[in-house]
Amino acid sequence: MKSFPILLRSLKILPRWVIVLIDCSFILFSTLLGFLLRFNFSTSDLVTNHFKQGILIYTSCGLLAIMVTGSYRGIIRYTGLQDGVRIFFMLLLNVALVSSINLITLYSNGTFIIPFSVVLISLLSSFLFLFNYRLLVKYIFTYYRNAIIKKSRVLIFGAGQTGIITRHVIDSTPRMQSVGFLEDNPNKIGKVVDGTKIFDARRDNLDHYFDELSIDELVITVRDISLERKNELVDACLRNKVKVRTVPPVEKWVGGELSLNQIREINIEELLGREAIRLNNPSIVQDIKGKRICITGAAGSIGSELVRQVASYGPERIVLIDQAESPLYEIEREIKGLFNVRVIPYLADITNKDRIASILDENRPEIIYHAAAYKHVPLMEGNPSEAIHCNILGTKILADLAVQCKVKKFVMISTDKAVNPTNVMGCSKRIAEVYVQSLNENLKDQGNFITAFVTTRFGNVMGSNGSVIPLFKKQIEIGGPVTVTHPEVTRFL
Repeated sequence: MKSFPILLRSLKILPRWVIVLIDCSFILFSTLLGFLLRFNFSTSDLVTNHFKQGILIYTSCGLLAIMVTGSYRGIIRYTGLQDGVRIFFMLLLNVALVSSINLITLYSNGTFIIPFSVVLISLLSSFLFLFNYRLLVKYIFTYYRNAIIKKSRVLIFGAGQTGIITRHVIDSTPRMQSVGFLEDNPNKIGKVVDGTKIFDARRDNLDHYFDELSIDELVITVRDISLERKNELVDACLRNKVKVRTVPPVEKWVGGELSLNQIREINIEELLGREAIRLNNPSIVQDIKGKRICITGAAGSIGSELVRQVASYGPERIVLIDQAESPLYEIEREIKGLFNVRVIPYLADITNKDRIASILDENRPEIIYHAAAYKHVPLMEGNPSEAIHCNILGTKILADLAVQCKVKKFVMISTDKAVNPTNVMGCSKRIAEVYVQSLNENLKDQGNFITAFVTTRFGNVMGSNGSVIPLFKKQIEIGGPVTVTHPEVTRFL
């Protein structure tokens, strides 16, 4: 036999005729109760006043009122104020119908078939029964629905103001439940905040609390936490298979209020042993402000970030070149929405010499950032011709055209895999580097200093399309295994 919670979970919406039958039953009972109260539970008085006919007429009028007003249409488990209003109007219509019949019998037989005192008592009791049984059903469904749903048990690191606000946000969510605070401050440990206990967050205690309290998630709310301490918490969570989340700074709260969707999973960048570099160099401003800038591969992860950084320094225009249609459209719209800068997107392949020549001739850029390249190592191993065509020949075409168009600076974005390359992708980028460097030296020898060529090598860029980090994160999210691309490869993180 099914348990009650399982039965509730599988129960569908009741047919409307069942609701009508239940409502009529309560109306009938309310009318009987009205007669009993009116005549002090005297059986002889009930018979004398034709209570059976009265109950039948009142219930029949109630059925008609139910059908006319549609009070049976609401879903009981979602009963609200509007349902109560609809029931009240249905009962008023019922009273009007019964009163009409009473007046007819009064003029015909000189007596009421249902005393008006019974009508009034039945009206009040019917409303109480019909509305409250709906609320009772709603409460039962709500109670067992919450009991059936497995709630994530959450510990909050930090019992300050942000931690208290976070606790209220978590407890207002049906699928989450805060079970306590963690604190390093010895003055707070052991105390209770808003009914929630504060536990000792020292390293030796974390595993014990995670196990004893059956913790599913840890939310870090402290902003000035050290990198070492944050890594300790994350390591403890990894050992105990506890998800780690973090609360954004107060200034980033939407409308000044914290919501659940703002409590995000911790980023891998937050666990790096270094701070993010913030560029504020006057020479960069002088180099870019008011200039015409061209960026190839502008829709890629590295290229798009270059576009954002360049746009913040106020260039005269930014020429975007990429062959990926949708990402190019998205970065164009993003930059136009964030910065007051002219953005000109071109859907083009850098290996198409005529097309690139036309773009450069039309816009005459002063600086080119060349980020367009194929960079997935395994794919390039299987498609070496494409690596040569794009990474080598594409770079050669762009560099030669830069000289023809008298571009002042050409910056090639290369990769650390070009150092003693062991794969096709790294080798193709190294050849492109050699060509660019040789072209630069050749121009110097000829006394042509119009175009300066610069090569910069990027290592593993967090979150970039060619990075292995997104792959690892997806593998971890589905429960593993975490793999490498080749049996002999070594990953350094």
